[in-house]
Parts: sequence; C-alpha cells; structure tokens
Amino acid sequence: MLDKPIFILGSFVLACSAKVGRFPWPGESMAAERVTIEPGGKGLNQAIMARRLGTMVDGLLAVGNDLAASFAPTALARADLPEAMLVRLDGPTGSGVAFIDAAGETSLAIAPGANLALSEVHIREKASAIAAASLVAAQFEIADAPIREAFALAHRAGVPTLLNPSPFRPVPEDILSSTSVLIVNETEARSLAATFDGPDADIATPERFIAELGPAILKRGPRLVVLTRGAAGAIAIAADEEPVVQASFPVATVDALGAGDAFAATLGVRLAEGRPLTEALRHAAAAGALTTTRHGVFDALPRPTEIAELIGILARENAPQIA
Repeated sequence: MLDKPIFILGSFVLACSAKVGRFPWPGESMAAERVTIEPGGKGLNQAIMARRLGTMVDGLLAVGNDLAASFAPTALARADLPEAMLVRLDGPTGSGVAFIDAAGETSLAIAPGANLALSEVHIREKASAIAAASLVAAQFEIADAPIREAFALAHRAGVPTLLNPSPFRPVPEDILSSTSVLIVNETEARSLAATFDGPDADIATPERFIAELGPAILKRGPRLVVLTRGAAGAIAIAADEEPVVQASFPVATVDALGAGDAFAATLGVRLAEGRPLTEALRHAAAAGALTTTRHGVFDALPRPTEIAELIGILARENAPQIA
C-alpha cells in the first residue's frame, strides 16, 4: 500500500456509448442493443482504477459550466475521490460518443471541451501535491502545457511520471524526456514512430518493437516503454533489461472501452508500490481484461480481489498436472 497519493492529470467526459451488432455505415441508422450514459474520460477512469486498488488519489479534473458538469461531483463521491480534484471553468464539459460492436471492439469520438482549458497555472497551484506524490500520470485528453509543467515539477522532485499519449498526437521532446513510463497501443506506437523516422506500417510488430522502436523511445528519455496489444497481451522494454512479454487473459469480451485505462492505472500503481515489472504487468493485464467483460467503464473497472482471482484461475489452469 502506498503512503503517498498518485497524482493524476485527469480528464472528465460525459460519455455515451451504444452497443451494436456492427459499426454503422455512413448515413445508416440502426438499432442499439443498449445505450450507456456515464461519467468517463481517460483521466477519470484512471483515477477510479487507482482508487479501487486502495491507493490515495489526488489530481485535477476540469469541467465546464454546463449541465454535464453536474455529473462530476456525484461521480467523484461514488468513486471515493476528493471533490477538490475538480477545476470549474467556463465553456462546455468534455463529452464523448462510442460504438461497441458484437466483438467488443470500439470506435469513438471525444470533444475535450473544458479539459483543454486546464493550464500550467492550475498545475503550479498544485506544485506541492505533485512533489509529494508517488507517481504523476497523464493522458492526452488535456493539452501539452499542463503535462509539460507537471512532469517538469515531478522530475525536479524525483517523482516518476507515466504518460499514455491517447488520443494520439505527436509527443513533444521535452515531455517525452521527462516521462518515466510510456504506454502506447499498436496504433499509437506506429504514429509515434512516424514522428521519429517516417511512417512504417510494420514498426509495431513485437519483433521490431523489441529490436527498434522500444530502444529508440528509451533513448529519448523514458526508463520503461510498454506496448499494449489488446487480446495479444503486452510487451515491456526497460533499459539494460530483457524484454518482458505478458500474455493476455482469456475472457469473454463484451465492451473494450476503458481497458487501456485500467491497464495504465494498474501498472502505474503497482510499479509505484515497488512491485517487480513482471508482477505489475500481470496485474495490469488482468485489470484490463476484466474491464472488457462488463458494459461501460465506471462500474466495470475491477477491484483487487477480482484481479487476484483471475490471476489465480489462470495460474491453476496452467499448473503442471500430477498423475
């Protein structure tokens, strides 16, 4: 158990998702099996996941001055997160729309709204909390400026940082150089590689990630880079260490929304606790897998007992059989 909070540069989004048999064609109207409206956003999801792991959470979540903002205090209370994380700004609250097909794959669009108005000024007001954190985590539903300021403050205080550049945009060199842990999926890895050396469709294959892209990212500052591959698992590369390959957990997927956030938050918390990388990856993969087995995100994010149970089930299934 950590004795210092995780500090999350969050994002708050009022999320609407529709479960459909397949993604609609342009101009097509179709019936949905179910529609879910809930508080979300990658930052909020990561904060909820970290709290469910028993970790104290601090940070910032920006909301606007519209009706959607009224969902935020209740959401934080339900998740046992401090309402002091909220930053109330002029303009619309972030919102998002997603489709989930029969296989659980997702297609979504996010309007960041007030999230992009979070600034370095707000970060400086939290400088002491950042310096006292066990980890500072960020994603890309907020602007570069607050991430740059927070990571610089953390770097000076010796606090590790975690970045999940999603939705992807080019990662500024100064932000990448002050990132301790970088987590990217295969699409984000290809996009990041294109900012280094030009487009290469095969750069995110496991072999080339281990041999080329991972080391190239490590040279730019991070101490650990993780490639998430959905149902194919994850690969982690750290400087001067052998790559770690984490298999996925076989589950019945109904909705993949939030799986990446569950993975990122769990990995960050477990590493901040000082767990070995192999153990942290295993817990992160289990958390991500469990999230896909339920509709929505808020109530789908798992608890430690569920993670331990899934890991235990797989261990028992793979244990050698004694005649």
